[in-house]
Amino acid sequence: MALIVQKYGGTSVGSVDRILNVAQRIKKTCEAGNQVVAVVSAMGGVTDKLIGLANEINQNPAERELDVLLATGEQQSIALVSMALHSLGIDAVSCTGRQAGVVTIGSHTKGKIDKIEANYVKDNLNAGRVVIVAGFQGVREDGLIHTLGRGGSDLSAIAIAHAVGADLCQILTDVDGVYTCDPRVVKDAKKINTISYDEMLELASSGAKVMQSRSVEFASKYGVVFEVRSSLNDNPGTIVCAENDSMETVVIRGVSIERNQARITVTGIPDKPGNSAQIFTALSEAEVNVDMIVSNNTHEGLARHSFTVSDSDLAKALASIQGLLPDISSEAEVLTEAGMAKLSVVGIGMKSHSGVAAKMFDVLGKAGINIGLITTSEIKISVSLDAAKADLAANVIHEAFDLKS
Repeated sequence: MALIVQKYGGTSVGSVDRILNVAQRIKKTCEAGNQVVAVVSAMGGVTDKLIGLANEINQNPAERELDVLLATGEQQSIALVSMALHSLGIDAVSCTGRQAGVVTIGSHTKGKIDKIEANYVKDNLNAGRVVIVAGFQGVREDGLIHTLGRGGSDLSAIAIAHAVGADLCQILTDVDGVYTCDPRVVKDAKKINTISYDEMLELASSGAKVMQSRSVEFASKYGVVFEVRSSLNDNPGTIVCAENDSMETVVIRGVSIERNQARITVTGIPDKPGNSAQIFTALSEAEVNVDMIVSNNTHEGLARHSFTVSDSDLAKALASIQGLLPDISSEAEVLTEAGMAKLSVVGIGMKSHSGVAAKMFDVLGKAGINIGLITTSEIKISVSLDAAKADLAANVIHEAFDLKS
């Protein structure tokens, strides 16, 4: 007997038929002699509808109340999945984040899992029940409902798998696994059989929508091996696990695109200790996530910082910076550019193979694609470019590195 945690996303429970399909899949897993914990998202589109309702009532709803509202989406799903299992003769119990012992910290709508006290889940498993847990939510120490942000159900599943000592964690979604690029962008993208935590994390943080990056970080930290696979068929998925030596034979594992990016450039900053810290501290306090950063100094003793943020954070970022500039320098100025994207190539093999950047830039140049900011890590190269050229860039890079084979 194995203990399996399965996570079902919004599209997997997006209709009555799909909920019944999920129940059948869980039943099949149980009949194979396994214990099952299913972590379930809100039905597809429900979270957006709830946000829309909130905005109709109040254009600036209190985040505490948003947490209370948004948590109801997952609670609908767990009740419906449990009912579907009951109709199939399976003893199942639904379980909110609070009942599952998911204790969170941080600000409302952006919670982080602090710990999981999974006694209630374990007691029900020991009693022979399937446990259906609401993803995306937990409870703060003060008893307030707390949501984990977009994609938080993935994090819930990985964390619960660790807390209950699961033998296997499956992230079931509407795709067959992790691909070398988004198949909607690159038609001959290929499914990856096995990928390392680091590669998956880089792809997730660079725009790949299959997994949330926080989930991969948690899995890597606690050694939770998981599989990304479809909830609509029985095809094998992609195993995400620790790096092994054979993985380095593949130079590039995948290509990802992050759209809806904006570039902010701050010029005329006196090159003195502390000025950069002021700018990025202000951004942090405004809860703006900064991605690519490039900084350089001029001969006049001035510094220039360019960095990217999400389009949705552009106004908030500008507001947090502009209030600082008079105190930094009368010559300081802020420039912005929207309509950008980030293209990244990722692969552990880059550690031991040279020439990847040269080939990447050459291919983009021959395709007439101009690049802006460039950032690198040991296993990733990212460039900013015009969003209108992002699909072309992904296709020429995918072909150049022969990722379809």
